[in-house]
Amino acid sequence: MSSVATIVLAMVNAPYGADLCAHQLATMLTDPESATGFSASVFAFFSEIPPALQMDFIEEMELDAAQATKVANRIAEVSGYALPLAA
Repeated sequence: MSSVATIVLAMVNAPYGADLCAHQLATMLTDPESATGFSASVFAFFSEIPPALQMDFIEEMELDAAQATKVANRIAEVSGYALPLAA
């Protein structure tokens, strides 16, 4: 596992007692259901991970950045919380 994935997973798993692997988190970041499913790990990714590290993870996992942004935008709408990737 890369250092980017290791840092991201430590930040989104530990505080919430989650045990996601990088691929599970990556899938959730681009799944529209994550926006309304209230996943603490997904919310933590978009709200607590520095924006540059978010983009590093998205690129490393070969995710569709536009789709991840759509999910972040929807989470921002639902939560009322400003998220960097949703800007």
